[in-house]
Amino acid sequence: MLDINTSCAISTTMAVRSIELLFALSAGIQTLEYWRIRHAMQGDGLWVWSIQRLDIPSPWMRQCLDALFMPHRFSALLALRFIALISLAIQGSNLLTIGFLFISNVAILIRWRGAFNGGSDFMTLVVLTGLLIAQIVSNVAGPEFGWRAGFWYITIQSITSYFMSGSVKLLRREWRNGSAMTIFLNASVHGPLRQNHVLRKPWLAILGSWAFILWESIAPLALLDARLAIAFCGIATVFHFLVFWFFGLNRFFWAWLATFPAIVWCAGQI
Repeated sequence: MLDINTSCAISTTMAVRSIELLFALSAGIQTLEYWRIRHAMQGDGLWVWSIQRLDIPSPWMRQCLDALFMPHRFSALLALRFIALISLAIQGSNLLTIGFLFISNVAILIRWRGAFNGGSDFMTLVVLTGLLIAQIVSNVAGPEFGWRAGFWYITIQSITSYFMSGSVKLLRREWRNGSAMTIFLNASVHGPLRQNHVLRKPWLAILGSWAFILWESIAPLALLDARLAIAFCGIATVFHFLVFWFFGLNRFFWAWLATFPAIVWCAGQI
């Protein structure tokens, strides 16, 4: 029979590998998306660097970024990033791989004026920062303390994102009366809801809105027990899949999914 310490070590190993694999998949999809739209970042495309560079106040920084964001060099950066993500998935994380992924991610965010896809970019950076914290602290204080620090950073940021989202909804009248649900769904990729659609019923829209408000607002309670955390993450998975299905936001699904191993691990520690 495994003793407590051995059991915890296995649990930590599973959490580490899970977050490495999920993040590699999430960031890999993003990298492939960047690769596919390279043509729109060149010539007379929509997102040419010659216009975006004007946002950089420092002349010497503009020169450095001009060199980095030349079409062939930016393509090389994306290729190296994809290779690093494959290495992360196969061999696991190390300071060199995570350090490169962090720096390249910051460079890509600068290329897109801070964000390409809003909250998913923020959560991608959160997970990557947590992995970087884990590597740096591990080299100073040991792997156990390093991963504890990294996991808690990711967990606090992820749980806070749900809590803040629920709190904002609670303060908005259109969410309290259910009208926001219909407004958002009318703007989904599937077009306006049919006139006889079930979600046009006011009582059902109110019920759905308050379900989201309450679920997101009580997100911190998921940390009280690992079973609560698993249930919370299961509901969150369905929620993010529905967001992807109705609004096409695939990045949100994978970006937040990559934080769930950390949430479950931290809840287990409490």
